[in-house]
Amino acid sequence: MNIHVLIDQLVAYALAQGLIEQQDKIWAINEILAVLELRDYQPSGKVKTPKTAAEILNPICDWAAEKGLISPNTVTQRDLFDTKLMNVFAARPSEIISEFAVLYKTKNPQAATDKFYHDAQALNYIRTDRVAKNIVWKSATPYGEMDITINMSKPEKDPKDIAAALQVKSSGYPQCLLCKENEGYAGHAAHPARQNLRLIPLDLLKDGKKWYLQYSPYVYYNEHCILLSGCHEPMKITKNTFARLLGFVDILPHYFIGSNADLPIVGGSILTHDHFQGGRYSFAMEKAPVETKFTIKKFPKVKAGIVRWPMSVLRLSGSKQDLINAADYILKKWRHYSDPKEDILAYTQDTPHNTITPIARRRGKAFELDLVLRNNRTTSQFPMGIFHPHEEVHHIKKENIGLIEVMGLAVLPARLATELKSLEKHLLKADLKAIEKDVSLSKHAAWVKELLTKYKFTSKNTSKILQKEVGAVFAKVLEYAGVFKRTPDGQEAFGRFIQKL
Repeated sequence: MNIHVLIDQLVAYALAQGLIEQQDKIWAINEILAVLELRDYQPSGKVKTPKTAAEILNPICDWAAEKGLISPNTVTQRDLFDTKLMNVFAARPSEIISEFAVLYKTKNPQAATDKFYHDAQALNYIRTDRVAKNIVWKSATPYGEMDITINMSKPEKDPKDIAAALQVKSSGYPQCLLCKENEGYAGHAAHPARQNLRLIPLDLLKDGKKWYLQYSPYVYYNEHCILLSGCHEPMKITKNTFARLLGFVDILPHYFIGSNADLPIVGGSILTHDHFQGGRYSFAMEKAPVETKFTIKKFPKVKAGIVRWPMSVLRLSGSKQDLINAADYILKKWRHYSDPKEDILAYTQDTPHNTITPIARRRGKAFELDLVLRNNRTTSQFPMGIFHPHEEVHHIKKENIGLIEVMGLAVLPARLATELKSLEKHLLKADLKAIEKDVSLSKHAAWVKELLTKYKFTSKNTSKILQKEVGAVFAKVLEYAGVFKRTPDGQEAFGRFIQKL
């Protein structure tokens, strides 16, 4: 297609999305010409307005690759180039912050985040075309409907990109992907472009220490946001963590916010930079009821209970300050708590094992805090963690159980997309031997053998049965991650900890 037509389509898209005004049109065209290294331009007349950024950016990148502006023509290099293009339409941080503040004050918090989220999508910072590739469904379990996602959105690294990244001299700037210095950063082969990233500063504790709101480029649920510390400092669960989480839902009451734990195995993928994850979504854990109520004598105004959930969750509700104090009290008790009968040891010599994954939300005017008890101890029998998915379920999930999984959303590896399709074909023939012989499928053999005794598979039901059973395995994954098991002995042990409170 003629590059001038593509330029006109890109500008039409930006106008339709409200990224620029009509008065900006000539300026925007000239900025695009500079990125495309073009000296001439001829208006193409009336053009069709693309509905998504990817719809127009992909053919422009194809053109740029032909002209040698993208080399090698890999996903990473195309991302660097199309982000540079979208930077043309990105407002300055000061303008975004000012707009957010005005909408917050004159309308409401939701109006402010609605516009901020829209712009993150429109600027292609949130790559909606890739997120749409994820395979998602809901699966009924004894704990409610779990969300299942096979993660297809993050492209695999091209060997050319890996080689190019090795040639990039390490600068230490930005220090990591969660540092505020990523805002507007052009990126390179070893670091993604972030010219279209914008941050909203929030003073959560009114102490002058800024935290910054942004969205995840690969959203796993609606308005999946990240709240990051302005300082590059390690994850740490403290009293201030609870205060910041509750401060956030005070500012944005239509969002939840949670933190990964601060220890390896039970923590998230990035422990070097303190950050939280939130958004506008109701997970299965939020909907799970309290099954055992109790009172903490030191905090009589706080409603407390054990949640009916595969992991070990305490739910607190009450005023903000009461919850901060009660959560800190529970954290300190749990940090030093051991129950050898349940394999729970607080320390191995000086190495701590106990921590908490906290999640905050609002229930009308009331504040609510879920505290998920975690322990990261390993043994020779369980080298990946005692309270980690055991080998029996590794064919579906063996990665760490972080905040998102804790709440009931499985983020499963991309390999399962092809593996489940292949299993469907063999299940229709009840061909267990073929599965056992297939290198990529043999890990599922024991699971499949069990399924063949439970179901009669047909062309109409096989896919649905597999989805249901993947959900059942995920529920078991979470049960393994629970420090107090869903057994009479496990629940009795949970009661012993409650008595300590």
